[in-house]
Amino acid sequence: MKHIKYFLFAIAVVFITSCDDEFLNPLPDTVVALDSYFATDSDVLSGVIGIYDALQGVNESTETNIGRANRGVQFEHLLTEHRTDNTRNATLEGSKSDFHRYIVEAVNVESEDYYQSMYEVIFRANNILNYIDVADESNQASYAAEAKFLRAYAYFKLVRLYGDVPLVTAPVNPGEEGALFTRIPEAQVYEQIILDLQEAVSVLDNSNKSRASKAAAQGILAKVYLSLETPEYALAEALCEDIIATGNYRLMPDFNDVFYSELNDEIIFAIQYQAGNAEESQGFSAEFTSSTRAGRDDGQNIVNANLKADFDAFGGSRTPVSITDLNGVLDDTENEVAKFLPEGSDITTTPPSYGVGRNAGNDYIALRYADVLLMHVEATMAGGPATVDAAAIASFQEVRDRAGLTTPVASVTKEDLMVERRVELAFENQRYFDLIRFGELDNVLSAHSDEMGYVYDARKARYLPIPQREINLSGGLLTQNLGY
Repeated sequence: MKHIKYFLFAIAVVFITSCDDEFLNPLPDTVVALDSYFATDSDVLSGVIGIYDALQGVNESTETNIGRANRGVQFEHLLTEHRTDNTRNATLEGSKSDFHRYIVEAVNVESEDYYQSMYEVIFRANNILNYIDVADESNQASYAAEAKFLRAYAYFKLVRLYGDVPLVTAPVNPGEEGALFTRIPEAQVYEQIILDLQEAVSVLDNSNKSRASKAAAQGILAKVYLSLETPEYALAEALCEDIIATGNYRLMPDFNDVFYSELNDEIIFAIQYQAGNAEESQGFSAEFTSSTRAGRDDGQNIVNANLKADFDAFGGSRTPVSITDLNGVLDDTENEVAKFLPEGSDITTTPPSYGVGRNAGNDYIALRYADVLLMHVEATMAGGPATVDAAAIASFQEVRDRAGLTTPVASVTKEDLMVERRVELAFENQRYFDLIRFGELDNVLSAHSDEMGYVYDARKARYLPIPQREINLSGGLLTQNLGY
């Protein structure tokens, strides 16, 4: 199913991590010395591929001890979808159920794992940049741009989820460990993200979908511009229009093919997995099921009734691809995610086996063309209540047409765009960030909390706590977010 594998290290698997007790310390006190590992161009390339491996993470079915293996993006639905009105855990047991009730604390192991995983991406990228001169001169610019794209991608995740975070852009030497625990204001973190992505845009081409590309950098940079405290709408609009103008990407006519015909024409950037390979597979797809219990837990993405209602009203042909009631077995409060069923298995008739479900090859879709089209509308709207711009309406209509909602629209309101993004990108970990950008996080989540009987705290909804483990390692230098 997969044509490449991210994990190519034969000797230095942990070349930028240290002992288990100090994960965020990148000093090589228990690993192969860096200068002896990065000796050739192929070594540097292997190191670049290793950055993707950090994003990919380790499947829970391979290594169940969360203290010994990072999950990469495989827990991301907990930190994003669950903290919106989209989905919830099927049970109230365990730390994974804390996200949807907004009661995550600093000792939450899944949040800690995600924080560590993103810093592992960053440290691997920094080490590549530190030894970039080892690579062939003809490859140095592209390797560096790729590493900076991935560093920016990880920091973009961190700054939106945790706020001010340590900004580390080079390997940390003995005596400099304070840099690992000094929180830097969001604005400065965003400055570095923008610089890294701008370089990636200027250097990379569009020859890859499972690795960094120019279009991926443009798309992520557009979202960064939209996410700034003072958004740069015109810059985001231009980036989206550049991607559209290339003609390299298109909406798949069949919405199902977006998710089960991988690296298709709609995909701009995806993190790949390989089915049946314990070292290269993922387990999150299986965890979304509940009735069939394909995963280790009992349903980590149960669809909330208000999202089901939006699908009924606005989903069109996307609805049966996105959610399932198991042929009428489940009521409106129990629908399950159908968008990422392990290997496309039809759980309504043939439940995926434990082996298939827990070692799935479904890719994690980081950016696709429909997202770019809808960002184009958002950028053109420029924070206003609506737009009648012809190009923006064309982008909006293209997404709706694919869903079978072909009635022409004369204008697009903010509310129209929010619900369109909700049903188009459901379960792709976008809703939380969308609510922040549109300034609707408190309004939507406080109402959702009232409906569900949760106790809503705006501070805890906006930022996750800095992991207590990192605060302890810092000796108190690393400070905590308000409300925790």
